[in-house]
Amino acid sequence: MDTTRVKELSEQLLQETEKIIVGKTDKVKLIIMSVLAGGHVLLEDLPGVGKTTLIKALSIASGCEFRRIQFVPDLMPSDISGMRIFNQKNGEFELAEGPVMTNILLADEINRAIPRTQSALLEAMEERQVTIDGESIRLPQPFLVLATQNPVESESTFPLPAAQMDRFLIRLSLGYPSQEEELRMLGILGDTIPFDTVKAVTDADELVSLIKSVSGVKVSEAVAAYIVRITDATRHSPDLKMGASPRGSRALYKAAKVWAAMSGRGYVTPEDVLDLVHPVLEHRLAMSSEAGFSGKTTSEILDGIIAGIEAPPSASDLLNQG
Repeated sequence: MDTTRVKELSEQLLQETEKIIVGKTDKVKLIIMSVLAGGHVLLEDLPGVGKTTLIKALSIASGCEFRRIQFVPDLMPSDISGMRIFNQKNGEFELAEGPVMTNILLADEINRAIPRTQSALLEAMEERQVTIDGESIRLPQPFLVLATQNPVESESTFPLPAAQMDRFLIRLSLGYPSQEEELRMLGILGDTIPFDTVKAVTDADELVSLIKSVSGVKVSEAVAAYIVRITDATRHSPDLKMGASPRGSRALYKAAKVWAAMSGRGYVTPEDVLDLVHPVLEHRLAMSSEAGFSGKTTSEILDGIIAGIEAPPSASDLLNQG
């Protein structure tokens, strides 16, 4: 387990991405965490705040093959996975690869496609394979979906089903920049986006190796139990009609390992878990009608759940007690 390299690479990826993206350090670090965990990312925000630009810049810095799909209502599943086409010259069917055959797939405005097309990504996201005419075809490694979606209230959008939302390791919103950040952005970018200034600091092979290595980060029984108590509490909250599934607890467990490695540590602390609870779990929850009518938000409900669960001592607390 090379936590030193994970920490170094996460800093390099952040540095390269911030040549293009201004004032979103915390959000970019979370996306880098997801990449190093081999997890998928959903960016939900209004048009024009930099979602696609961020993903493209990070993809360049990762040194991985990158493809983009613009999701529209008439997009078909075969437009994503590919299909077999008859070659009249040799009399055989040949595979025409879809854009899913890549390392990093930008699924732009994913909720503009019809549900049938959205579901075409489910197998790829979960199994890292696609099935074409009954044949399962492995995808390149690593395979990551970095998706953007418009707010569900927007016109011509189709909400992602819960099963697909559950496949995303994290969901984030970038939000509007502050006046100071927007002024800096204009000074750095001007009227063009200088993607040519971003350089690759790793490659697909190293990412695969590091994704495997972070499994060696230690999680104490107390911290693992803390994760389980949080996810289990979401299943019994009267304000939620759907809590986090076991996939959610596994996602939080895995993400916390990477978050710890990005700090150069070989062990997870309760603080690591708390840093990640909202981006990892919030999109897996569904409010009850009563909670929605009362004006509560999913974020507030999750905050209340966390506040009611005692965290185990951190390593520093144990040392101080000693």
